[in-house]
Amino acid sequence: MSTNMEIGQTAQPEGSAAVLVVDDDGEILQLVSRFLRANGFRVHAARNGVEMVECLRRASVDLIVLDLMLPGKGGLDLCRELRRTSALPVIMLTAKGDEVDRIIGLEVGADDYLPKPFNPRELLARINAVLRRARTPDAGLSHRSGRAFLFGGWRLDTLKRELADPRGVVVDLSSGEYDLLVAFLEAPQRVLSREFLLDAARNRTTDAFDRSIDVQVSRLRRKLDSAEDLIKTVRGAGYLFAADVLRD
Repeated sequence: MSTNMEIGQTAQPEGSAAVLVVDDDGEILQLVSRFLRANGFRVHAARNGVEMVECLRRASVDLIVLDLMLPGKGGLDLCRELRRTSALPVIMLTAKGDEVDRIIGLEVGADDYLPKPFNPRELLARINAVLRRARTPDAGLSHRSGRAFLFGGWRLDTLKRELADPRGVVVDLSSGEYDLLVAFLEAPQRVLSREFLLDAARNRTTDAFDRSIDVQVSRLRRKLDSAEDLIKTVRGAGYLFAADVLRD
């Protein structure tokens, strides 16, 4: 983490959201907690998985900032376990430049990642972006053309941000998966580039070597119980959503 952290108001937070910061580095835990409180957030702190689980039991949390390397149970396992029962947004802190850890983090359900050392303002921006995606219904979409997308027996309710399979069973989506699916449903039968989809799904600047969107697509395919029939890979160009889409 950058050592020249400045404590002070740098951006408007997403309401009075509660953030749980999980990191075994006491200095980082203290500095991040102070910085987020100074920017209007309610902050809970945990040093390991046991404390994280206990905090989630007793407190209402809107987002978790989760370090990958923790004593005992690591961040990947904790994120994987959390995703079995919750769509709570998670931003994973990873080692700088470790693409494998970054991809695995997305694979197990993290909504975003940030390599260490990081600028606290970037963490703040990412927290706000993830919270906006998780909280804001697609009001303009719903008002313009109906509140739900229908495709292949599936139904995505954009007001509830809820995906139901052909049997009516609700399928949990992370905020990134939800935004990625909406991007596909808004432009069916069209090839969408990786850069476009990454921006739609995670609202961040990418580079030519960032393959995290491929991981997101793979996760979404599994949620849709579909290998290649709904989301097709167009070699060298991107992805195409092949189903017919209706608005309800």
